[in-house]
Amino acid sequence: MLARFLTATAVLGLTAGMASAEYKITILHTNDFHARFEPISKYDSTCGAEDNDAGECFGGSARLVTAVEAAKERAGNYLLVDGGDQFQGTLFYTYYKGKAAAEMMNKMGYDGMTVGNHEFDDGPEVLKGFTEAVDFPILMSNADISGEPILTDAIQKSIIIEKDGEKIGMIGLTPQDTDELASPGKNIIFTPPADAVAAEVERLKAEGVNKIVVLSHSGLNVDRAVAEANPDVDIIVGGHDNSLLSNTIEGAKGPYPIMVGTTAIVQAYAYGKFLGELNVTFDDDGVITEAVGEPILLDASVTEDETTKARITEMAAPLDEIRNEVVAETSEAIEGSREVCRAMECQMGTLVADAMLARVADQGIEVAIANGGGLRSSIDAGEVTMGEVLTVLPFQNTLSTFQVSGATLIEALENGVSQIEDGGGRFPQVAGISFTVTASAEPGSRVSDVMVGGEPIDPEATYGVVSNNYVRNGGDGYSMFVDAENAYDFGPDLADVVAEYLAESGPYTPYTDGRITMAE
Repeated sequence: MLARFLTATAVLGLTAGMASAEYKITILHTNDFHARFEPISKYDSTCGAEDNDAGECFGGSARLVTAVEAAKERAGNYLLVDGGDQFQGTLFYTYYKGKAAAEMMNKMGYDGMTVGNHEFDDGPEVLKGFTEAVDFPILMSNADISGEPILTDAIQKSIIIEKDGEKIGMIGLTPQDTDELASPGKNIIFTPPADAVAAEVERLKAEGVNKIVVLSHSGLNVDRAVAEANPDVDIIVGGHDNSLLSNTIEGAKGPYPIMVGTTAIVQAYAYGKFLGELNVTFDDDGVITEAVGEPILLDASVTEDETTKARITEMAAPLDEIRNEVVAETSEAIEGSREVCRAMECQMGTLVADAMLARVADQGIEVAIANGGGLRSSIDAGEVTMGEVLTVLPFQNTLSTFQVSGATLIEALENGVSQIEDGGGRFPQVAGISFTVTASAEPGSRVSDVMVGGEPIDPEATYGVVSNNYVRNGGDGYSMFVDAENAYDFGPDLADVVAEYLAESGPYTPYTDGRITMAE
């Protein structure tokens, strides 16, 4: 695939030499930032100051500021855009909602952003506040917002901006199933993306625009379909499925950019770990003749902007109030020690798995699997603070839902108990499913008597599963989940899910019920 892309680029480059006029612009882009204002670890979770000083962290707003400024200077003519989902993911969002994102994006000078599904997590009201706080347009073409007065004047389907004497059209897209993924309310009607783009393309062309960029929080597959249906779209800046596109990084989902005809599709993973940088040349008819680039990894080689770093530190101070907030009460201590939760059913594992399943049971999900290594402590009896919940679940993992066969579920359970003698963190804490473990058997043949919903598991049947994004993406050896059907990795933060479940339970009484039986 990469070889074909390079060949196409070479041909396009020759064509560029014959054009009577050229227009060059650099597209700088981010997506799925998810409130990662502080640096992240290699696992996309919290990275402490000590590790950051040791050069082991990535991203964070302070690095992004430095990278954006350097890229702007290189480019001269540029467009800085975002593919959606600035909201949700850390305590910064919990506390500041969209205000912190607006401040940082304004500082970097974004030219536009599309609406991600998480921008609707707290309803139209919070999104409206964000639109009022930013200095750039928020776009969403595939939604009828005429029935939602809060947003009717806040979001546009598309806009025209001028860059270096040329008109650039920008169109926004959000997931068509946002009404199922978030909380937009009943007044917004989401529509098919390709049709919405087609309508805006015609409007823009009628106004003399021949260079069109779509900001699409829709996933790579939808972006391909939009490009195929709309050949007049020149560039699609994607998001939503956290695709890393690269010509050099092993494991990337495709080249950077992916070319569909003469449409260049880009995406830059997530969490501020990369800054996308696509250098584009147009001929005088507005057709791309060359599109080359690569996402920039924001590792320790990128110096943090000290002013931004100080501001993020200042903004982090009030978060201690959240960490001290009492969210629930437990009648007894909840056992969550490493020694127990990586070897057998444990109270904390039961709590977390129950909370996960309860959150998504109305979506047809039947089984929950939580890796025991993701549970980092116990909770004392009495009042439960958010800080305690975050100590148990510190990794900023999000809920992931997907579908797999019964045979794959059995394979996953076998993986989960394959390192039980070593205290492996992959040990599965579960809900909705029960099984027996014979630890003395050889790895791969330790699981038996698997039941789902009280019935023997059917290896040929399809089951809905909820886990966390780390496990779903192959962490702790769960590689059998990587290619799961209908996977969605960007649900709410697991710590928030557990805190809310505890709060709804009244004084919580910890328990185990034999869902995991340890055979002699």
